[in-house]
Amino acid sequence: MTKKSVNVSISLKDVKGDQYRLIKRFIKKVKKERVLEDYLSKRFYEKPSVKRRREKAKKLRNARKAEAERNRKLNT
Repeated sequence: MTKKSVNVSISLKDVKGDQYRLIKRFIKKVKKERVLEDYLSKRFYEKPSVKRRREKAKKLRNARKAEAERNRKLNT
């Protein structure tokens, strides 16, 4: 399964000539497309079992975080 290449581009016209806004919007787009995360994950080979273990731990962390957030909202 191959992923399509992602071309992230912003023009100055989109941000009305504001360079700082251009940089902010570019960084936001790169994060949304997960370009940097994909690059960093593919720098070194990772065994499938290690990858599954890491993703499972990430899901558990996110579930605990969401549960804590729900509990905090209910107690307020």
